[in-house]
Amino acid sequence: MIFASFEFLFLFLPIFFALYFLTPARHRNWTILILSWGFYAWWRVDFLGLLIAVTIFTFTMARFIDAAPKDSARKNRLLAFGLTVILSVLAYFKYANFGVQTFNDAVTALGLTPSAWSEIILPIGLSFYVLQSVSYLVDVWRGTVPVSRNFIAYAAYKAIFSQLIAGPIVRYAEIEDDLKNRVHTLEKFGLGARRFMIGFCMKVLIADTISPMVDSVYLLPHPSMADAWAGAIGYTLQLFFDFAGYSAMAIGLAQMCAFRFPENFNNPYLSGNIQEFWQRWHMTLSRFLRDYLYISLGGNRKGPVRTYVNLLMTMVIGGLWHGANWTFILWGFWHGGLLALHRYWRAAGNGPMPYILGNLLLMLAVVLGWVAFRAPDVHGAFAMYGAMFSPSSLHVSDALAWQVTPDQWWFMLVAAILIYLPLLGSRLPFLRPVAEMGAFWRGAWVVAPLAGFLLGMILLYSRAAVPFLYFQF
Repeated sequence: MIFASFEFLFLFLPIFFALYFLTPARHRNWTILILSWGFYAWWRVDFLGLLIAVTIFTFTMARFIDAAPKDSARKNRLLAFGLTVILSVLAYFKYANFGVQTFNDAVTALGLTPSAWSEIILPIGLSFYVLQSVSYLVDVWRGTVPVSRNFIAYAAYKAIFSQLIAGPIVRYAEIEDDLKNRVHTLEKFGLGARRFMIGFCMKVLIADTISPMVDSVYLLPHPSMADAWAGAIGYTLQLFFDFAGYSAMAIGLAQMCAFRFPENFNNPYLSGNIQEFWQRWHMTLSRFLRDYLYISLGGNRKGPVRTYVNLLMTMVIGGLWHGANWTFILWGFWHGGLLALHRYWRAAGNGPMPYILGNLLLMLAVVLGWVAFRAPDVHGAFAMYGAMFSPSSLHVSDALAWQVTPDQWWFMLVAAILIYLPLLGSRLPFLRPVAEMGAFWRGAWVVAPLAGFLLGMILLYSRAAVPFLYFQF
């Protein structure tokens, strides 16, 4: 079940809010927990057991870690054991297929018989709720968050359906108070509903409209230069509106229940350099990589060379977290190298580039990186790179042209315009704070998301629901 589906909008969501608000306030975490587990079980009932097992294990291990003497070897061993178990679960389901396939490829190249292997299904959302477990155990070990002594509250935190599948990666400390006591108001509910509708429009109107064109490009055996660039730019737009749209929907749903989730995107494509990009893109993951991986590796405390190595390792591991494929490792090396290069540039005393030049270079680097991220394998990625930089044909090929409808090209243009609109800021009435808008624009501020949502419903009726891109990670 995905947010942009009739099952969710007209079955699950009405039932959830009806039961949630009929439940006495002190028991609403129970409602969240039971219905969120039901939401997860809609996909696969058997994998619900894995989510529950990880929840119970993490809750219990955190209690043991908290009870151990401060700075003791026992406390460190408990943390190491807890992280090993949690990360082993992720490693098995996410990387076993990749490991066996890599081994079999090597064996086959040597002329030997490959090992028999049945593909393992990746439980949806596993990568996200494992990272939550890691952050919680480490935070309890560090003493930066009090251990939870209420299993229902903790289990509800792990299972909240709005962020269970693809984030944002919410840390326990960020909603600890809301789990204990939250104040519901009509204003919060209305603002949350508006945020949800905006995310819905980003997903259904823009990302899903561009999606068929992107898929068509990546299936072409011999794309032209124009085809390749159209696919690369299209995916750059699709991924942002798909994932940022999901995050907006998740944050909006949480706000409707009086939770305050952290923001996950802040106009990343308006960044002037690669470091700023990673401060604005998938911000909850970026902060996780910084706080629990980069700093743990030594950060920038052990000299410039080690700093560059730490940046590279952090991004490679971050790439591998997205999926068990050499393309993600390549993408991680690319971004890690760019971050190290940027740090070297600034350490040499160079100031920031002019914004326009910096943004153009940043977007070129990001588009090239997304090619590897999207490609099915390394061969496919380099085939796309070859087409992008081989001016054999500057026109869209007939093989692609017949598959692409005019609305897909127009929505790519609309998406690009929306990306850069925030640069105009208060020059546009609808980008000003609501209190500073005139009566017409205040009305549009309310009505426009609703109108877009209704249009999205019509489109959703006319075509199959498209899963969110980050569900595969």
